[in-house]
Amino acid sequence: MKNSRGEIYIPRTLEGKLRDLLAAPEIVAILGARQVGKTTLMHHVFQDLPDQKVFLDFEDPEVLSLFDEDVQAFARLYVDGKDYVFLDEFQYSRQGGKHLKFLYDRYPAKFVISGSSSLDVALKAAGALVGRIMLLELFPLSFAEFLSFRDPELVPLVRERLEELKPIPTPIHRRLLGHLEEFTLWGGYPRVATSGSPEEKAEVLKNLLTTYLMKDIRGFFRLATEYLLQKLMRALALQVGSLIQYAELAQLSGLPYRELKRHLAILEETYILKLSRPFFTNRRRELVKNPKVYFLDLGFRNHLARDFREWSSRSDVGPLAENFVASELAKAGYELRFWRTKSGAEVDFVLETRQGPVPLEVKSGMAAAPGRSLRSFLKKYRPKVGYVLHAGNVHSTVIEGAEVRFLPLYAMPLLNW
Repeated sequence: MKNSRGEIYIPRTLEGKLRDLLAAPEIVAILGARQVGKTTLMHHVFQDLPDQKVFLDFEDPEVLSLFDEDVQAFARLYVDGKDYVFLDEFQYSRQGGKHLKFLYDRYPAKFVISGSSSLDVALKAAGALVGRIMLLELFPLSFAEFLSFRDPELVPLVRERLEELKPIPTPIHRRLLGHLEEFTLWGGYPRVATSGSPEEKAEVLKNLLTTYLMKDIRGFFRLATEYLLQKLMRALALQVGSLIQYAELAQLSGLPYRELKRHLAILEETYILKLSRPFFTNRRRELVKNPKVYFLDLGFRNHLARDFREWSSRSDVGPLAENFVASELAKAGYELRFWRTKSGAEVDFVLETRQGPVPLEVKSGMAAAPGRSLRSFLKKYRPKVGYVLHAGNVHSTVIEGAEVRFLPLYAMPLLNW
């Protein structure tokens, strides 16, 4: 599907929420890393609105300069008489929060802004916007969004089967595993997903790092050098799914402990990493335990690891599968939690739901039975249901009074958990 600007538009789950919020009085801010599709999504929604509207890009120096230097003149020229005002790349404004408050308080227009991850920090610094703004996060494509673009007729069929816990027909199962493998190798940045050859995909990912993400990180957070940050990211790329060992990371990256913690926080704030923290019923204990690390986009991770080989040729399929589940859970809005005991038992993910904790075990191969760790969790916490995500098909069993559902890895983002 192409939009009015000739771009390929991949339907985004966030679109429905954005359209619903157009009727609300608050400013809507769309946050996310560069190149995840914020501008494309905004244009797609903007083109369906009535004519009294304006779409402005703060990468245009003339528009940005007028907004920062004389917001009243900006308002007379662009905002007065408009029902909808869309402001893209808003993080470039030095006076963003203050001047946006001025416009919001004086004009009845609906304001929709977007910006890279640093915009969140800038908006938080502008306390005057408290109560006036709704924040939405846009991530790289989820696997469900990727599949709706790559093989759309499969989505409703597979969802129906999964909701009824029926096995997926073998030809479709294999087809979906092929799509899953592609997704775990190249990730979900829209420009990558719509590229043709592996060479083009690799070049796009390279440019994402050097031109966009590093520019945003270094520019906003005023880092003296990109070199140590890249060393840290490359070290982390080889440790997905593992507990962070701060002393080892400090040695590998060349960053002192305090700077290492700061850089990790920056990587989380800029939508590159997601940390998973231990699940405990005693929250105080959770604070003193080391987290595990995952990347929000596996294509970006594989670029850092310099490895785009197929599953059959690589030894890290297990971490890839685990990182895939982690990133899909994060995109769906879940806090990442894992369970680990002093004796070494570990469950990859624990979803904290209103019905209690739900364990998820991830296997890159086919699993016929749950492991000892999942059994230990079921015995201790007595959940009603647990999951094993694997390369096999749908089946279930009952263990320790809980229904344990075995689902294909690709099933997770297609279900409502």
